[in-house]
Amino acid sequence: MKTWVIIVVLAVVCLGAAILGFNRIQSSDEQVKADWSEVLNQFQRRADLVPNLVNVVKGYAAHEKEILTQVTEARAKVGAIQATPELINNPEAFAKFAAAQQELSSSLGRLLAVAENYPQLKADGVFRDLQAQLEGTENRIAVARNRFIEAVKNYNITVRSFPGNIIARMFGYSVKPPFAVENEKDLAKPPIVDFK
Repeated sequence: MKTWVIIVVLAVVCLGAAILGFNRIQSSDEQVKADWSEVLNQFQRRADLVPNLVNVVKGYAAHEKEILTQVTEARAKVGAIQATPELINNPEAFAKFAAAQQELSSSLGRLLAVAENYPQLKADGVFRDLQAQLEGTENRIAVARNRFIEAVKNYNITVRSFPGNIIARMFGYSVKPPFAVENEKDLAKPPIVDFK
C-alpha cells in the first residue's frame, strides 16, 4: 500500500512538472512570436518610407542614379521575402531575411551620405521629415530587435534546460536562431578615420 502511494505521488509530481514545463515553453514561444511581429512591423515601416525618400532625393540628385538604384533594389529584395512568424523557425530563410535587411540598411546609409552633398536637399522640409522618420524607425527597429533577441534567449534557455529539454523534444520544439549581425568580425575592428 505504501509503495503505491509513493508511486502515485511521484506520478502526480512528474505530471505537474511536465504540464508546467509545457506551459512555460508555450509562453516563451508566444513571446518570441510577438516580439518577432514587432520587428517585422518596424522593418515594414522602414520599407514604406524608402520610396518617398528615394523620390525626394531623385529630384535633387538625379545623377546619383547608382545609389538610388541600389536602395530601390535592396527594398525590392526585402519586399520579396515572405516575412511570416514561421520565418523564425527556418534558419536558412531567417538568414536571407537578415541579409536583405542589412543590405537595405547599408544602401540607405549610402543614400543619406550622398544627401550631405546637396545643401538644397538637406534644407528641403519633406526630406528632413522623412530623414527624421527614418532615424526614429531605425531606433524602433533596434528596440524591437533587442526585445526579440531577449525573447529568443529566454525561449532557448527554456528548451535547452532540464526538464524543459525533455518536454521540448517530446513536442517537437527546438532552439530558435538569434538575430545576429552578419559582419561581427568587422565590427570588432576600429574604424579608420582619415581627415585628408
